[in-house]
Amino acid sequence: MCIPKLVKQDPWLEPYTRSIQARMDRFAQAKRKQQAQGAFTHAHDYYGEHREGGCILIREWAPFCERIFLLCDLSGWQENENFAFTRLNDYGDWEISLDEKAFGHGSHYRLLMHWPGGAGERIPAYARHVAQDRETYIFTAQLWMPEKPYKWKNPEPRVRGAVPPPLIYEAHVGMAREKGGIGTFEEFRRDILPRIRAAGYNTIQFMALMEHPYYASFGYQVSSFFALSSRYGSPEEFKALVDDCHGLGIRVIMDLVHSHGVKNEVEGIGFQDGSSTLYFHGGSRGYHPAWDSRCFDYGKDETRNFLLSNCRFWLEEYKLDGFRFDGVTSMIYLDHGLGASFDHYDKYFNGNVDEDALLYLSLANDLVHSIRPSALTIAEDMSGLPGIASSPEDGGCGFDYRLTMGLPDYWIKLIKEQRDEDWLVSRIWDVLNNRRWGEKHISYSESHDQALVGDKTILFRLMDAAMYTDMALSVESLAADRGLCFYKLINLLTFSVGGEGYMTFMGNEFGHPEWIDFPREGNNWSYHYARRQWSLADNPELRYNRLLNFTEAMLKSCAGALVPDYAQRLHCHDGDGVLAYSRGGLLFVININRMRSYTDYGIPAEEGPWELVFNTDAPEFDGVGRLPKELTLSSFWDGDGVARLKLYIPSGTGQVFRKIS
Repeated sequence: MCIPKLVKQDPWLEPYTRSIQARMDRFAQAKRKQQAQGAFTHAHDYYGEHREGGCILIREWAPFCERIFLLCDLSGWQENENFAFTRLNDYGDWEISLDEKAFGHGSHYRLLMHWPGGAGERIPAYARHVAQDRETYIFTAQLWMPEKPYKWKNPEPRVRGAVPPPLIYEAHVGMAREKGGIGTFEEFRRDILPRIRAAGYNTIQFMALMEHPYYASFGYQVSSFFALSSRYGSPEEFKALVDDCHGLGIRVIMDLVHSHGVKNEVEGIGFQDGSSTLYFHGGSRGYHPAWDSRCFDYGKDETRNFLLSNCRFWLEEYKLDGFRFDGVTSMIYLDHGLGASFDHYDKYFNGNVDEDALLYLSLANDLVHSIRPSALTIAEDMSGLPGIASSPEDGGCGFDYRLTMGLPDYWIKLIKEQRDEDWLVSRIWDVLNNRRWGEKHISYSESHDQALVGDKTILFRLMDAAMYTDMALSVESLAADRGLCFYKLINLLTFSVGGEGYMTFMGNEFGHPEWIDFPREGNNWSYHYARRQWSLADNPELRYNRLLNFTEAMLKSCAGALVPDYAQRLHCHDGDGVLAYSRGGLLFVININRMRSYTDYGIPAEEGPWELVFNTDAPEFDGVGRLPKELTLSSFWDGDGVARLKLYIPSGTGQVFRKIS
């Protein structure tokens, strides 16, 4: 038996070689089966709404149904035999044909389904546009076939050779405006996209794009998987946004929620034809105990067909450049990873693993990269499953990157539980490098998860109420000085050591002061905390503006560090609080000690001249300015035969040098 590459890379996996090989064999077999079936990932081209010869055809898969009727203005929103669907086969396909002149673009409708012992209204599983009535709050499917389809202006960003490391800006369109209410695609394109471009991000990750009935769910309770949320505008307006991103060389990915579905019976697909097992597991396994939602049956061909077609649809219809797969840990373990500690390799290969889910993820990644070879796929997995970001042919799942989900938790724990003087650079170094070799990671110090109500952002944890009172440059504040010092160091360390790509959530680049709380009954349906206060970043009299300067300069000056190889530690002294390392041709020198500065401090460095390219202590980053803006130094050979730079290392700072060739 050939040894899988995954095992060769990690000898500790040798006892599980047969299990890994079995996963590889299942993937190869399933892929051959899909190729033989041809249209397996094109279900959306058959089901749903289609225009053919002056008629609108609507098809639905509903094997448990006995009768289906179209409810719309033409039928008076009543059961009408003239609007009855025809059952096409024993498999459960249903179809209705309508005159396009009578039932055209913009028409609202629902399906009335009859099944043994009951009936109910439903929205089609493959609906491409769903609208909510502003007065009744009722959701209906809406036929979306404009006379003139959107004409794309820009090609997707072309990648020659290696794909550049992703610098990801995680964004939510609805909460991107400052004035409150729900933001739109057009507003984002006009007001926010220029900010992202100016900051230096090359990838936008949109959250909450798939239609969801409850706005406050942050898009995680998906009801219509093929429908773009109509809250933010039309499909054409989103296409224009994607188009402009591509014109700027920015890739667009979306948060893809295939880990579960909303349990709403009318809006969702959990009981589409009256049965509970059309796309989901039956019984208790069909319900997520923590999320109060339905759990997909990934072992069912029709479910895989639905979800894989969904991947293809978003890539081809909206020209997206990839996905961040949400809730991967929940998908791949039968207990959803709830309360689990993944402290032994046995837990990745025992009876708690949902092998069907692993197979689906492998097929999804294979499909995405067959459609778009340069596509970006990211796994949100906190379990550390070996091979998540390795190819299926090597024994993995095929993701390009995995999120470093432990880093935000570590920084929070450090801030909460240890005094500043007890921070150990050796421990920080170990945590930042504790990731699987041979698999790429997206590092981040905080995402939307840390900003949601009930949690706190890093800067808020560091400064607490001083964020509201001490952020003016005219205010002298020890709390602000401390908070901004560690905020900058945490982000620089995470960026330069923690992964091969980087991500931040909208507003965190300037230390946004408030949590996220969407309108709900508990806050009297207020939008006050479901917004971003861009004016804080734009005000040159505030420290928020200085933090924005810091982030933008870090992305531009330090992006060269995001290489496949780990950072190389050159010096680490817990007593001094000094850490030095090199990566991607850059030399990083960090002093987390806020009380002590050092002169003539020797740091190992390749022989030759070095120039300072980034300094957290610069005045434009709200630093003290203890180093000159332009600084060139040369290393020298000391008595032990090591070339070193003799540096002045101010307290609580980070310096980045580049060798002059």
